[in-house]
Amino acid sequence: MPTLRFEQPHDDSKLEDWRYVHNEIIPADPLSLDDVRERVARHRLEVAYLGEVLVGCSTVRPPRDGTATVIARVLPGHRGQGFGGQLYDRGAELARRLGAEVIETIVLGANEDGLRFAQRRGFVEVDRYVAGVDEVWHTLRLP
Repeated sequence: MPTLRFEQPHDDSKLEDWRYVHNEIIPADPLSLDDVRERVARHRLEVAYLGEVLVGCSTVRPPRDGTATVIARVLPGHRGQGFGGQLYDRGAELARRLGAEVIETIVLGANEDGLRFAQRRGFVEVDRYVAGVDEVWHTLRLP
């Protein structure tokens, strides 16, 4: 499996890469660069590259009441190659180092690849909500 290069986005160029992946995967909730600047202050963000090619990004929301949220996003053209697993594993490891006892993830229902990925990793749905007219968001947790 090819090895990814991971970077924490600390400049506008890398923040823009993170934003691009997020907005491609989650078009129902597009973020501006200012939104991402605000998120990087609260969450642990990473961007993943194969060489110089942007592949994906991740978010780790630090634990609250023992529960952390880990979200891995891979651009469609790079799925099925193990990159999501690499992103997720790094995020889950960080969440545990930060004190997480429970790990959750959130997946937009339209992202069937993301739902299958989470279910293959053992996540089970614990909640869902609808935003807007037909945006279904699934909260999944490792049992």
